[in-house]
Amino acid sequence: MADVQDIMSSLPDDKIDMIAATSVLQQQAGDIRQNKPNWSSYMQSQMISQEDFSCVSSLDKDKKAQAQYLQDNPGQCAKTLLNMLSHVSKDQTIQYILVLIDDLLQEDRTRVQIFHDYANKKKESVWAPFLNLLNRQDGFIVNMASRVVGKLACWGQEQMPKSDLHFYLQWLKDQLTVANNEYIQSVGRCLQMMLRVDEYRFAFVTVDGISTLISILSSRVNFQVQYQLVFCLWVLTFNPLLAEKMNKFNVIPILADILSDCAKEKVTRIILAVFRNLIEKPEDSQVAKEHCIAMVQCKVMKQLTILEQRRFDDEDITGDVEFLTEKLQNSVQDLSSFDEYATEVKSARLEWSPVHKSAKFWRENAQRLNEKNYELLRILVHLLETSKDPLVLSVASYDIGEYVRHYPRGKHVIEQLGGKQLVMQLLAHEDPNVRYEALLAVQKLMVHNWEYLGKQLEKETEKNPQGTAPISGKA
Repeated sequence: MADVQDIMSSLPDDKIDMIAATSVLQQQAGDIRQNKPNWSSYMQSQMISQEDFSCVSSLDKDKKAQAQYLQDNPGQCAKTLLNMLSHVSKDQTIQYILVLIDDLLQEDRTRVQIFHDYANKKKESVWAPFLNLLNRQDGFIVNMASRVVGKLACWGQEQMPKSDLHFYLQWLKDQLTVANNEYIQSVGRCLQMMLRVDEYRFAFVTVDGISTLISILSSRVNFQVQYQLVFCLWVLTFNPLLAEKMNKFNVIPILADILSDCAKEKVTRIILAVFRNLIEKPEDSQVAKEHCIAMVQCKVMKQLTILEQRRFDDEDITGDVEFLTEKLQNSVQDLSSFDEYATEVKSARLEWSPVHKSAKFWRENAQRLNEKNYELLRILVHLLETSKDPLVLSVASYDIGEYVRHYPRGKHVIEQLGGKQLVMQLLAHEDPNVRYEALLAVQKLMVHNWEYLGKQLEKETEKNPQGTAPISGKA
């Protein structure tokens, strides 16, 4: 993974939009810098010590004097700033101290080590003073503290302990889902930083982070948030294991939808980069092939053709379009009808593609739906239970009927998976197409039953020409 870390660490911050002067947090920080607290009054009222007063006054001078003092007194600076965060209660002062710390780190990222070294020397947690602030009511304090935590976690030599990391990532994930969160861009930037570190990626997955990103991207969000969250997916896909699992979260269909609608070049660029990683990074070639097929089914080739006609300033876009076009065209040539069907089912976006109505397909492949412990059948049954889309329900009902018609033990399998009851419930669905396909499927389930019973009768007749033997009640 060393090469990935090199790529991540060499990314300039402007490339990933780490600092945008337009963000709410940055605008407010600009105002806060203009309102210096009266440190003298704090000392006179004995709210801070003489030592802390001298230190914070020195840090509050011009940049040159500040840098020199910091260089000469690193331990004292860390001690004073952390001490004041813990002991000052006034929101405006806490805001100012956080901006001061953030500015110090932003000017020179090696300064994070000052805080780590001080905490280690004192055998204290460098994270606790900042993580405690995440419980405050003031939105600026909470999000600026989060920003500092991200820098301490990513720019130092020491990684965040597991319990603190889990708490922080869970907090970031929850903030993404807060309705109308004016600081969502700041939350996104913290995640953009954190997920550049490979060890933090798996921790993010354990708090169900990928599902949250996909859920938000599937709703209507502005292009800046789109870019940031797709960037998070992009850095996650540098890990081969995560690249292999990514489409289990329906990443490809969601990003394909955004790609077809987006007008912003940077959003296009980052989506293409994710798609490229989903093909290049998995170590299992079968997974890469499935990703290609999923992209074909989500009409990505059509978008690539459109993008080929446009002129881009960014060479990465042109290169990725050429790479993806070649890979997807090759996958189409190698594509078997069953591969196509399996990928469509796994995408949960069923439509009346040709394979569904092909009798030849079902004759040749019905038994293959039993593979991997009935994986595809389980997905179809799950869609019958959870989907709200009439098209998906219609196609899933039809497929189950065809499976039962072409596989001798199909009725038994579907009953075991709970599919028969779900299909029967759809007989009362509000959509007439769903009712029609459900009725056909139920008929196939019943007809199969009678065919089986007929064969049993024939056997019994052959054994007992007189017809005296009892007929088994089990059909």
